Amino acid sequence: MREPNPESKTARWKVGAVTITAILESSDAFSSDFLRRYVLPDATVEGVKAMPWLCPFWVDEAGALLFVTQSFLIESAGKRIIVDTCLGNDKPRRNPAFDRLQTPFLERLEAAGAEVDDVDFVLCTHLHFDHVGWNTRWNGQAWVPTFPRARYLFAEDEWNYWRSRENHAYVLADSIQPVLDAGLAEFVPSDFALTPEVSLESTPGHTPGHVSVRIRSGGAEAVITGDVLHHPCQVGRPEWTSPADTDPRAARLTREALLADASARHVLVVGTHFAYPAAGWVRTIGPGRALEPCHGEPLEMSDSA
Repeated sequence: MREPNPESKTARWKVGAVTITAILESSDAFSSDFLRRYVLPDATVEGVKAMPWLCPFWVDEAGALLFVTQSFLIESAGKRIIVDTCLGNDKPRRNPAFDRLQTPFLERLEAAGAEVDDVDFVLCTHLHFDHVGWNTRWNGQAWVPTFPRARYLFAEDEWNYWRSRENHAYVLADSIQPVLDAGLAEFVPSDFALTPEVSLESTPGHTPGHVSVRIRSGGAEAVITGDVLHHPCQVGRPEWTSPADTDPRAARLTREALLADASARHVLVVGTHFAYPAAGWVRTIGPGRALEPCHGEPLEMSDSA
């Protein structure tokens, strides 16, 4: 069982009338060795040190990648939306780093201004285990939906891809099926609008039905990437793909298109796995790009929230 870090720093951003708050689950579930082996093998120490803008927020002085699991609470048009639900507590997983975690995620969510009964929508950008965990929680007898009043939105293409894959059955069993059984799930098209300010956007490659979240309000714009970008180093090196991508070529093309658009139109990029600060502006540096941190309103949350 992994213990969370003593203190957790997150942030809140305003995008027009919309508020986005990062809700940190864990900053140490993914070890540096795991990341370089299974997530971004091209991100060598030498490679990331060639991008000095990554330090100190997104790599440490030794060149180790900093990586988190977190959700985002979006408040728009009177609705509260949770984007991605991390690893979750008590989930049995083969990797000891992810097995039966105990984190104060719900307390941090409450400290950010939302209790479980306040959430109107839960949205998963895709159905990998580290994006669906808090869909459910253990009540002592069974897995039950964590957010009992919410509509859980799943992109239809994503669901159709994973629903019959045996190697994913354990994730569906404890994090998706209980939501279906409770009648809370809704399968939606990849351009579904949750509010007039918040909508889905098809961003395939990491998974076939992967979606990102587009926020447009008051002339400002942001995008929550999901796993189009696993780490800010991919802003500078978009060709660095992940072994977890179902279609590496499509993932790269999607990433390059998103970054080009964000650079050209001043779109705030909010990264699902980006360490604090989890958002930034894409800037051109020489022949490449960098991510300029956008700190928003920093928030401090201790383990007791």
